[in-house]
Amino acid sequence: MTVRIGIDIGGTQLRVAALDEKGNILKREAFPNVHSAGPEENLGRLVEAIEGWGLDYEGIGIGCPGPLDFEKGQILTPPNLPGWEGFPVADFFRRRCDHPCHLNNDANVAGLAEALVGAGRNFSSVVYITVSTGVGAAYVVDGKIVGGAHSLATEVFNMIVCDAPVARPGMNPGALEDQSSGTAIARMATERMGREVTAPAVFALADAGNADAIAVIDHAAECLARGVNNINAVVDPDVFVFGGSVALKNPAFLDMVYQKAKGYVLDPDALLFCEATCGDDAGLVGASLLV
Repeated sequence: MTVRIGIDIGGTQLRVAALDEKGNILKREAFPNVHSAGPEENLGRLVEAIEGWGLDYEGIGIGCPGPLDFEKGQILTPPNLPGWEGFPVADFFRRRCDHPCHLNNDANVAGLAEALVGAGRNFSSVVYITVSTGVGAAYVVDGKIVGGAHSLATEVFNMIVCDAPVARPGMNPGALEDQSSGTAIARMATERMGREVTAPAVFALADAGNADAIAVIDHAAECLARGVNNINAVVDPDVFVFGGSVALKNPAFLDMVYQKAKGYVLDPDALLFCEATCGDDAGLVGASLLV
């Protein structure tokens, strides 16, 4: 049996697992990400966990929030990892564990999991889109992540999808993430209704017939459909696989995006949507598949 290590670095939690070649988890541990401790101390706990298992494994794959430099295995300036700027995370694990190590961003590794062992496993080209707190994506062709010349391929969060006049920090005016994410849905509803509303509450209000909530969700779906069309026009994948809480907990919303996108793409009959199947372990599974 082939064993690989998968690591999922998050702003609040660090997870590590040992997995077999089919993505089945054999061992796992999780630790809080203590921001005051810094990357070496935090990641050192993962090293201790790996060594404590005493397993013979091939290598280590790591999924991490971007922006990253995939070739150097280096974290650049991630907004949710203060104090980690410029940290050579792949080299850290190579030195401490004496095994090959590969780094990629969190959306890419989740997309790799879906493409190889999840909803996209029967297709050669898969675009994975996660719609949750933010919007992220991955493009996987014949089992390989397309990362781009500068590790910036499929950073669709910043794709312009409408003419909104205000730019949020780090984004273009009208950026996809600022129009279609759970955070955006909550913000737009709060502004429209004059009171604080969460994204789940917006969907519940829309189901009850609230006109303001319906308008917000329609706008979010419209912008996401434009994003799908833009992606489709460039890479024409076999399938779009959707993950993230907003997409998976609100199937009517995803169907709305699908119907709107069919009105934009050149070949509506060829447009295929699937729901992600790897769940919360997609990051760990996909990270291990980098090895």
